[in-house]
Amino acid sequence: MRRPDGSPGWGARVMGGQRDAGTGEIAAKRSNMPPAADTTPARPSRKPPARRASAKGRRVMSAAGIMRAVAALTAEYSSLPQERRLPPIDELVFTILSQHTSDANSGRAFGRLMQRFGTLEAVAAAEVADIEAAIAAGGLAKVKAPRIKEVLQRILELNGGSLDLSFLREMPLSEAKGWLRQLPGIGPKSAGIILSFSLGMPAMAIDTHIYRVSQRLGFIGPKISADDAHELLEARVPAAEVFNFHIAVINHGRQVCKAQRPRCGDCVVGELCPSRKRLLAEAAPAKPAANRPPRRATQLPHTPGGN
Repeated sequence: MRRPDGSPGWGARVMGGQRDAGTGEIAAKRSNMPPAADTTPARPSRKPPARRASAKGRRVMSAAGIMRAVAALTAEYSSLPQERRLPPIDELVFTILSQHTSDANSGRAFGRLMQRFGTLEAVAAAEVADIEAAIAAGGLAKVKAPRIKEVLQRILELNGGSLDLSFLREMPLSEAKGWLRQLPGIGPKSAGIILSFSLGMPAMAIDTHIYRVSQRLGFIGPKISADDAHELLEARVPAAEVFNFHIAVINHGRQVCKAQRPRCGDCVVGELCPSRKRLLAEAAPAKPAANRPPRRATQLPHTPGGN
């Protein structure tokens, strides 16, 4: 597995909107008789306190509701690891290696790459075939080797012959993300990982687990894409809580809120979840474990290491 790094963050526009419902007061027909009084007792309003209407009429959780859920998940997945960061260029290469493979495989590939070449400057100057041989343990080496070389060479061109990306920390978040996203193969998730885990900037990194949990809990609407989710969640989660959000939600997605047969019976935020009833109806509920200790995040996502 990989050396742990740091922290994610958030910052952009807030998702919102108003439910598009017709109100329409019905005008009384002209008549000699006065309109009959409505004797039906008024029903109390039952609006969910932590949710609001989206533009499509769906309910999405408020920022306060999100933080309530994150607090519960953070307590559940206790003992979050201390932040230990890779240099941003190392994080970038590791992120490429981690695509479509396990943390164990990508960590092993990163370790062998550095054992073979010593520095990433040497990797940038190496032949693609040699890079491919070094990272073979990580899978998809024929795709990742030329991408790693291309990205490193592009950074050298843009950054005056240096692979030091620490200057990104001094840039506004949007500009830092834009700088990284001009690189081949670097999208919003990879940019978020580099900025948050390596440089401690409040950039969101939405992987498949975080995206699924965020949709089910109503952090984002059902029609929001994974790319758009980065901006929306950055706007709604305090910068200081981004890392906790990432660790808690990704672990919840891996351990409980799984894609297939989610364990709703073990969910600590089930009372807040608008999808719980539907999910329980679609699949047999998992049996809750009695008197179980809090789950622990045993590793940071995207943390290198291995042989």
